[in-house]
Amino acid sequence: MTEQSAEPDTRQRRRHLFVDSLYRYNAALGGERHHAAEARRVLARLRRSFAGPRQEAEAYDVVFQHDPPEIEQEIWLLLAGLFALHPQPRPRGDKHGSLGTAMQELARQRGDTVDRRFQQLLATDRYALPHYLRQAVQLLRADNVAVDYTRLLDDLVVILGPHSQDEDVRRTRLRWARDYHRRPRNEKTSAPETESPSNA
Repeated sequence: MTEQSAEPDTRQRRRHLFVDSLYRYNAALGGERHHAAEARRVLARLRRSFAGPRQEAEAYDVVFQHDPPEIEQEIWLLLAGLFALHPQPRPRGDKHGSLGTAMQELARQRGDTVDRRFQQLLATDRYALPHYLRQAVQLLRADNVAVDYTRLLDDLVVILGPHSQDEDVRRTRLRWARDYHRRPRNEKTSAPETESPSNA
């Protein structure tokens, strides 16, 4: 394997290790008092990072100690703030899914009002997307719907990365849309009724 072909895999591993560290903060919340207090302080700093440049600087040591690739560092900061808005355990078993999967679960709980929010996520440009992501994650938190942050970070690197290709961005957004509109496996579609032929 050449160095060029290995580089994307290396970056992905670094992303996943970073998200693992965020999941550990959530795990610490239910642990020993000192560790729980430290985890709460870190998550509060990450939440405040959305407030402005000075507050964002408070999150730098949390994120940069994991050595994000320079072209991804703003995306890692965004993901850390989103996690702090809605911290949770790592998804288990078959619970992994895209943001579209999470929004589908939210729509099942809240109804069609979620459609407009999700359409905004799909249609907005890269500059406004962080704003709509914050809104979506806050809604998911309110209804205790899980987010797969490992998958979300990979997707955001595709959508928001400075060297992203339009076709890759479109493919990722289409996957979100497909996951949102896909009928759950345990939900069977009923076949249309057919009229029996008349005996007359």
